[in-house]
Amino acid sequence: MECIIFVGIQASGKSTFYQEKFFRTHMRINLDMLKTRNREDIFLAASIKAMQPFVIDNTNPTAADRKKYIDLCRVHKFKVIGYYFEPDYELSQSRNEMRTGKEKVSEVGIKSTLKKLEMPTYSEGFDKLYRVNSKDGVFHIAEL
Repeated sequence: MECIIFVGIQASGKSTFYQEKFFRTHMRINLDMLKTRNREDIFLAASIKAMQPFVIDNTNPTAADRKKYIDLCRVHKFKVIGYYFEPDYELSQSRNEMRTGKEKVSEVGIKSTLKKLEMPTYSEGFDKLYRVNSKDGVFHIAEL
């Protein structure tokens, strides 16, 4: 089974990428939607118990943020794949401006995540790592 962990600042295209690449094959686990870590834990446990592939569609900016998912997946023999959404602050800010209501993130929030963003490494426990860039509405994927 497979766990995919997205890493990137807000409005970097993670959820759109999920819809394009994994909507039909992987469960989406996202704190914006679930609202609490308790609900997230319930969905994680259910996905693992059901041997259901899933995507962690959060910012996951630091190795410490990602460790919980990687450790859990390793114990349950899930393959762990990371997608690093290379930061483009101007593009993310532009995308964010098109959002409304609670979906819109403060500029301070995006900058704060950008400051602590750490590129994922194989030493964290990933089986595969990819870099994702977006240009003219098209995602480009390359091995990291």
